[in-house]
Amino acid sequence: MPRVLQISDSHLSSAKPHFAPNWPPLHRWIEAQDAALVVHTGDVTVDGADQEQDMRHGADMLHGLGKPALAVPGNHDVGEVGNPYQPVNGERLDRWRRHFGQDYWLRDVGEWRLIGLNSMVFGQDGPDEAAQRAWLDQAMEGAGDRPVAWFMHQPLFIAHPDEPDTGYWSVKPEPRRDLLALARRSNVRLISSGHLHKAHHEEIDGLHYVWCPSSGFLVGPALQPELSGEAKLGAVILDFEGPEVTITVSEVEGLRDFWIDDVKHEVYPPR
Repeated sequence: MPRVLQISDSHLSSAKPHFAPNWPPLHRWIEAQDAALVVHTGDVTVDGADQEQDMRHGADMLHGLGKPALAVPGNHDVGEVGNPYQPVNGERLDRWRRHFGQDYWLRDVGEWRLIGLNSMVFGQDGPDEAAQRAWLDQAMEGAGDRPVAWFMHQPLFIAHPDEPDTGYWSVKPEPRRDLLALARRSNVRLISSGHLHKAHHEEIDGLHYVWCPSSGFLVGPALQPELSGEAKLGAVILDFEGPEVTITVSEVEGLRDFWIDDVKHEVYPPR
C-alpha cells in the first residue's frame, strides 16, 4: 500500500528564520514514515518570489529530507495573478524551475496517477497557463482508467464549487469551472491543496477535497476570514490501496504554534 505524505506552507528562509524551528520535527516525522513520496503543496519559502537565497534554501531543505520529494509553487514562491508587487511571470517561474524543477508534474504511484499543478497561473490567460492546460489534458488522457489525484497550492473553492470570487483565498471562478468540469468528466478522485493554513477534508459527489495544514505557522482571525476547517499545524497522510485512498490529517510531534499575526510586520512588511 503506497503511502504519500503531503506537507505545505513551510515558509522557509535563512534570512528570516521565524518558522525554522518547525522544520526539524517535520523532518524527523517524515523520516519515521514508510512513504514512497513527499509532496509539498507550496509556499515552501518566505519570499522565493523575489529572493534567490530563499528559493535555494527551501530547495536544499526539501531535497535533504531523504525521501523522494516533489513540490508545486505557492504565491510566496512565484507570485500570483494580479498582484501589483509580485505578479507571476517568466522570471519568477524560471527561478522556481532552477531550484525545484518543473512547476507541474505527474507520478504514477500504485494504481493512482498523481498530478501536481501550478495554481498560481490559473487565470493568467497567458502562455504559462496555456502550456500547463495542454499538458494536463495529455496527462489526464494518458491516465486511462487510473484514479487521479491533483495537488495544488490554492484550493479550487472555499465553501462550495459554485461560489463567487473569494479573492486571495481560492482559485478564480472561471478557471475553477474549467478544472472542475475536467475533473467531473474524468476519474479525478482527490484534489488536495494548501495555502489556507487550516486542516479540512470533505467529500462532494465522490471527490475528496483536502486542505493540508501548514507546518510553518497559524493565521489568526484578524488576517483571515472565518473559514471551514481547523486551525492547527500538521501534515496529511495519503494511503493508496488499489483504487481507494485513506486520508489522515496528522499531527506532527514537536511543531510549535507560531502565529503570523505576531511577526507579520517583520516577515511580510507592508509595501
